[in-house]
Amino acid sequence: VQLQASGGGLVQVGDSLRLSCAVSGLAFNNYAIGWFRQDPGRDHEWVGAISSSFTTSYANSVKGRFTISRDNAKNTVYLEMNSLKPEDTADYYCAARRGSFGRFRNDYNYWGQGTQVTVSS
Repeated sequence: VQLQASGGGLVQVGDSLRLSCAVSGLAFNNYAIGWFRQDPGRDHEWVGAISSSFTTSYANSVKGRFTISRDNAKNTVYLEMNSLKPEDTADYYCAARRGSFGRFRNDYNYWGQGTQVTVSS
């Protein structure tokens, strides 16, 4: 199983960025994908997730600014981030679990490597 997150970069406050999570090695249609982020020295923070049935949920800190979508034909999940703030700076990770999404790190079975997002003021 492999999850490959990409799309991070250095942006300015108020900018937008789209992260991708390409998944292989599992029955993608049956899995929920979650996004987490981690700032150095802090625990993983749940950002949001999309279930296998396309239901989404978001952390309050990103609700209304971030949107998660999935393309089952491409085995890829997207995290569209708008109105970025300096506090969104972190390494962003995607993770997979079967069926419905979870909000905690231990809910997920498979993890990808992080992609770094830096929001400069």
